[in-house]
Amino acid sequence: MKKPRTQRTVPTPPMQPRYPLIDALRGGAVLLMIIYHFCYDLVFLRVQYFDLTHHPFWLGFRYLILTLFLGLVGFSLALATQQGIDYKKFSLRLAWLVSAALLVTIASLWLFPQRFIFFGVLHFIALASILGVLCVRYTWLNFWLGVGLLWLGASVQLRFFDQQPWQFFGLMTHKPATEDYVPLLPWFGVVLLGIFMARLSLAKAWLNAKPLTKPATFFAWVGRHSLLIYLLHQPLMLGLMFLLVKGLQSVA
Repeated sequence: MKKPRTQRTVPTPPMQPRYPLIDALRGGAVLLMIIYHFCYDLVFLRVQYFDLTHHPFWLGFRYLILTLFLGLVGFSLALATQQGIDYKKFSLRLAWLVSAALLVTIASLWLFPQRFIFFGVLHFIALASILGVLCVRYTWLNFWLGVGLLWLGASVQLRFFDQQPWQFFGLMTHKPATEDYVPLLPWFGVVLLGIFMARLSLAKAWLNAKPLTKPATFFAWVGRHSLLIYLLHQPLMLGLMFLLVKGLQSVA
């Protein structure tokens, strides 16, 4: 008599927990970004002038926002893969990022045909996520490599990378004509340092701390929906500001 055939089950990766503190930090970065873009829109609509491309305050403000965002990209990537990589979930997230990046490029081609966004923050995050998966198992290697990439991206300029196909890499001798530019170097160094910080923090109790105040809870909610907010906030904010300015001009 034949034994009944047993079905083999493929184990599914365990659900990754949310880390409210990390969500809250990401939410804080999103709100800083909205403030920056609000000021950008005022300049774009010629309501107010801020020297966003040269003044040290605005340059530092942008670098702070990018450092928070991209450091948390590495940190979150290390947390999400600590029990193995869920390739289905990772591929779905990557597909959303690539689609959103393409949407930003298409929209910028319509708004800024001479300065369209060919490699902005979403393009960077998509590529950095792929490269970062290769590095999530390492700790001190990420630290030294991250510091090295920061130094390299800030110190070395080569004419070869001025060519259009290589401008995404960084190391250019001048900033390209684009509305948003986040090159692989030096910014991938920030992602690697984020992975390094996460590797040091995996067993720390503070990672599981829950928000104790309503503002912190709100920041965490914003951080959990950061991609959607990123995509929607500018069209809504710029559209409303445009209508308001036109309305005030018609009254005047």
